[in-house]
Amino acid sequence: MAFVLDASVTACWAFEDEDHPQADLALRRVRTEEAVVPSLWWFEVRNILVVNERRKRITESGTASFLRDLTRIPIRVDRVPVEAEVLRLARAHRLSVYDAAYLELARREGLPLATLDRDLAVAARAESVPLLGES
Repeated sequence: MAFVLDASVTACWAFEDEDHPQADLALRRVRTEEAVVPSLWWFEVRNILVVNERRKRITESGTASFLRDLTRIPIRVDRVPVEAEVLRLARAHRLSVYDAAYLELARREGLPLATLDRDLAVAARAESVPLLGES
C-alpha cells in the first residue's frame, strides 16, 4: 500500500548519525510501495540538506549523491492540495501549513503517514489518519 512520506523521514535517510524505526520502516516499504508527497517536499528536502551542509553534517557531494538515490525511489508528487482543508487542519491542530499539507494529502488519499514530527503525528491520530507501522 502506498503511503505519504514527509521530509523529516526523508532527511533521516540522508544522515548516518540519525536512526529512527519509523524512517527505517519507510525506507523498507518504499522499496516495494509508492510514496506520495506534496509538492513542497521537494523544497523541504533540499533545504534540509543545504542547511546541514552549512553545519558540516553532509558535503555537497553527499547531497548530490543522496538526491541521485532519491530519484530511484518511486515517489509520486501530488500537486493539487485542497486549500480549505489544508487551512482547516493547520488551524485546528496548530500546525504549519507545510505540515498540514502532508496531513491533508494522507486524509484525501486514505493513506498512512510516515513522519517523525511529533505534532504532526498527534494531529494525524486526532484526524484518524494512521501512521506508517501503526494499525
